[in-house]
Amino acid sequence: MTDEFESTKPEELTGIIGQHVIYTYANGWQYEMYIKNARTIDYRIHSGLVGGRWVRDQVAHIVRLGQDVYKISWDEPTGTTVSVAFNLAERKLHGVIFFPRWIAENPEKTVCFQNDYIDRMLAFRDAGPTYPKLVIDEFADLTFSEQVGPDDEQVICCPPAELPDGYADRRN
Repeated sequence: MTDEFESTKPEELTGIIGQHVIYTYANGWQYEMYIKNARTIDYRIHSGLVGGRWVRDQVAHIVRLGQDVYKISWDEPTGTTVSVAFNLAERKLHGVIFFPRWIAENPEKTVCFQNDYIDRMLAFRDAGPTYPKLVIDEFADLTFSEQVGPDDEQVICCPPAELPDGYADRRN
């Protein structure tokens, strides 16, 4: 039996480790992610149902599916499950977010720096309701991408509201 966190092959992930990206879903929601290392990501949500939320050191399952194609999946303390497939060469991605019912009904409860409120998120999750889940299944365009290297604590270090004007509008 393997360790529950042993889902990656780090030697296959060199093309995505250290990537910092901003992407916009077809529904207009904008997210930012930093693939910190083979096991963790940091992210900020600029707009959408839980816009303003940000998380550091989220444990994730990261795999390489093919040339410049990767999938990152994780389960949050809120009960939300996420899976995002990146095609870096084509600058496209597909994400599926499974929000528990309590978030669909009260998304503002999660708009915070999650790391400071883990116990609160767990309590909300346990109180529910969890079902029926709100499933968001969308394609997105990768609008900004840069390689900043692994384990940089300064890439995502503040909430979206503290970023300079135009930060999330950058394109390359």
